[in-house]
Amino acid sequence: MAIQISTAIAIYFVIWWVTLFVTLPFGVRSQHEDGVGAPGTDPGAPILTRMGRKLIWTTIISAIVYGLGMVAYNAGFLSIERLSKMMGMPF
Repeated sequence: MAIQISTAIAIYFVIWWVTLFVTLPFGVRSQHEDGVGAPGTDPGAPILTRMGRKLIWTTIISAIVYGLGMVAYNAGFLSIERLSKMMGMPF
């Protein structure tokens, strides 16, 4: 049950990208919430996005999720055969 390095990188990249979309809304304050904003801008525009922190948190969270997935895969909890039996499909 060995995974090629290219497959491992692709799986991690997908997990990282999904995690990024999950972490994007946290901690964002809009111009409307703070009562400040430049004239002519949308009141829902963010004031401070803190993208550096979000990228770091995204990397940490996705590494944990990927690690748990790899432990489950190597332990035999995640396999095509097991998933197909759970769904009732012959494989």
